[in-house]
Parts: sequence; structure tokens; C-alpha cells
Amino acid sequence: MSATQSLKEKHVAVLAFPFGSHDLTILGLACKLARAAPNVQFSFFTIPKSNHSKFSTFKFNVPNNIRTYDVEDGVPVNHVFSGNPVERLDLFLKATLGNFQKGLDVAVMETGRKVNCFVTDMFLTFAADMAEDMKATWIPLCVSIPHNLSAHVYTDLIRRLFSHVGGDKNGGQHQTLELIPGLSPMHVKDLSDEILPRHSNETFFSDTLCKIGCVLPRSTAIVMNFCQELYPTPLFDDLKSIFGTAAAPPGEELEALAEAIEESDIPFIWSLNNDHKHHLPNGFLQRTNKRGKLVPWAPQAMVLGHASAGVFVTHCGANSVFESIANGVPMVCRPMFGDHWMIGRVVEEIWGVGVKVEGLVFTKSGVLESLKLVLGHEQGRQMRERIKALRELVLKAVAPSGSASQDFKTLVETILNS
Repeated sequence: MSATQSLKEKHVAVLAFPFGSHDLTILGLACKLARAAPNVQFSFFTIPKSNHSKFSTFKFNVPNNIRTYDVEDGVPVNHVFSGNPVERLDLFLKATLGNFQKGLDVAVMETGRKVNCFVTDMFLTFAADMAEDMKATWIPLCVSIPHNLSAHVYTDLIRRLFSHVGGDKNGGQHQTLELIPGLSPMHVKDLSDEILPRHSNETFFSDTLCKIGCVLPRSTAIVMNFCQELYPTPLFDDLKSIFGTAAAPPGEELEALAEAIEESDIPFIWSLNNDHKHHLPNGFLQRTNKRGKLVPWAPQAMVLGHASAGVFVTHCGANSVFESIANGVPMVCRPMFGDHWMIGRVVEEIWGVGVKVEGLVFTKSGVLESLKLVLGHEQGRQMRERIKALRELVLKAVAPSGSASQDFKTLVETILNS
């Protein structure tokens, strides 16, 4: 059998975690891999709502060798949600492995090819067993920064060391994680509730995520959504030895943010879901319509890439931060949940390319002070210089001979040899 014939038998299953920007990140990776390996069949699996938004609403450009498949979201018929944001995640994860297995069976039947390789979100820990049962390669994707990956790897140790801290925000929560390689700048309070539960009622989501450190060593490779030049060497050395928009602040914070934007007199583009517009002050849109625009969605990378972009107010999602660095735009950060706290500390204290809002909540005075600092003070000028230097590192890494490009070639070779 020729090499070309062999490649035509290859079948890669891409399994998405359809929350936050996780599914968009892994779809972008799948498209890049599919273009690099046009003779390999890729099957992309996520819930119907996610598939619809990517391919119908945003007209995502998908290569011909990718087929999309719907999987069930796990929500029972007529289910009434309690308002807990983790509830939808729990229902989805409880439905796995079964929901994905149904989709896989259809994909294998339609393509006539068994699955040789799984590329999945790191949160889908069941994929380790699935790949092993099917004698396939497993390559998980970590959407977040490597600090957060390390925290997941060391979840058991972190819980043993700091389980006594609980909700003590003013005491033990300020302890640093210096006992864990590469995490010395991080504080206990930067850890997500999934890594260090602050309450006794642990969720199915947190129980799933605590398994990450146990299953990752079974992977063939791990894909990370970053370039290594941005992070400390000890962190990578340790990780190597062991082996990526859904956020909205409370209504009162949206109101305070709007008041600060109006008083600042700074031109703006604000991406805000229509469901939250009722929190804005009366008359805000009319008073600011000559210098600002409120939209339900914006092409974030294109906006940040515009020469007039001076500051990015962000919840510290990994993709948003990476896009801000790639375009050289300093940040005002208001972390919301999960890995945002850890990413926010990296942005402000390690890279020095942004500032967290005072008290970690939007207040009129706090937002105004942050905007003045980034746009007008000497500290803001230094941020722009530092983020310009980081941008140069990223551009060098993605150049044809750069580390990120070489890593991607290695990933493609790993898939072709699976």
C-alpha cells in the first residue's frame, strides 16, 4: 500500500467541550490540521447549538475533509435550570461517554474508516479510555495557559496542602503556590473552584477536572494554545517531565462600566449580548452614539488589530488575552471564573501588560482609574512597550522556522503516524 493510500484511511475524531470559547479554539485547530493533511478525514463533534453558531451564524470556513456531527447536550426534556452556571456543564459531562459514542458510530459508518486518532478538549477526560479501547492515539488540547495546566496536574497535591483554607479570602487565600514548580507567583485565591473547592458540595464538573492530572500521561502529545517563549522555563521543564466570551459581570457592574465609559469620553466598541442591555443606564446609548458602538458580537481579533485600539477591557479568557498580545493591545482585566484569576495575575504581575480593576469588580471610579493608568500614565507606556516585545516573540514563534510552527509540524506528523 502506498503512503497516499495509507493516509486516505486515516480518520481523526475531534471532540469539543462546547462552553466558553473551547469549541471555537479546537475547531480552529481542526481546520488548520485538515488543511495541512488534506488526505486525512476529520470528524468534528459538538452539541447542535454550537455547530449551528459556528457554521450557520458565523459561516466558519471548513475544509472539505472535515465533517460535523451533533452530540446530545444531556439536558432532559422540559428541564428547568436552577440558575447555577455549572449545571449545564454537569448535565453535558454526565451524558458522556454515551453521547459522543453515538456520534462516533455514525461517523465511522458514513466515512467507512475507523478512528485512528482522537484530538479532544482536555476537559473530556473520558477520551483517554475511549482512545485506549479503540487502539487509537489520544491528543488532548489545553485551551488555557500552562500555569493552569500545571494546577490541574497537581490538583491532588493542591487539595492536600490547601484544603484547610476554604473561604478564608483574607488569610490563607493569599498564600503562594511556591511548592509547585513554575507556580511560585500564583496565590491560592487564583485557583478556580474546580481545582480547590471553596464549598463542601463538589460538582460533577470539578470531579471530572480533578482527573486531568491522572489521565494526561496516557496521551501521545498535548497541544497548548500558546507559544513557549511567553512562559518561564521551569514551568515547561516540569510539565514535560510529567507527560485555547461566555462571561458577563453582574448587572450593577455593567451599569458601573457604562458610567465610567461615558465619563471617560473615550471612543469605544463594546461587545455586549442583547440580553444584558437592560442593565445599562437610561439614555446611555443615545448620549454616546457619536463616539461609541454597542454590538452583540464583534470580530475581536480584527478590532484589536486596528491601529486605533488603545486598551482592551477583558474577562481574561485565554483566547482574548492571546489575541490582545498578538495585536499589541494592553488590557484592563476583570476576571470572572475558572482560570481567569490565574491568567489575570500573569497579565498584570508576570508580563506587566495589563492591570486588574480595583477590587476585581467594575466600579465607576475603579474603571476610570484603570483606563487613565493604561492610556495616560507612564505605567501605561511601559505596558505598551512590554506587550510590543511579547508580540515580537509571538511573531517570531509563528514564523516558518519558529518554535510554534515547528511544534505544529510535529503535531501533524504525530497524527499521520497514528
